[in-house]
Amino acid sequence: MWTVFESASAAKTLAKAPREIREKYDIWLNIVRVSGPQGLRLIKGFHDEALRGKWAGHRSSRLNIQYRVIYRLEAASVRVYVVEVTAHDYRRR
Repeated sequence: MWTVFESASAAKTLAKAPREIREKYDIWLNIVRVSGPQGLRLIKGFHDEALRGKWAGHRSSRLNIQYRVIYRLEAASVRVYVVEVTAHDYRRR
């Protein structure tokens, strides 16, 4: 079993997010708790991937076309830290 920790900003964003996003996040959370990030990679709908740039060392999973869960792993202690749940911004910076 993996332990999942949520940042305050992630919890705040989820509280304001649409109901279907919260439901999809609950599904994501259950998969991570039971089978870890490896379980997410088996479900193609989440598009779990490693991030680059300023988010290097973090991973992202898709909740829908717009919302993403950004998290980092601590595999030695079997922990997942949810850093942010965000509405994805497609504009180039």
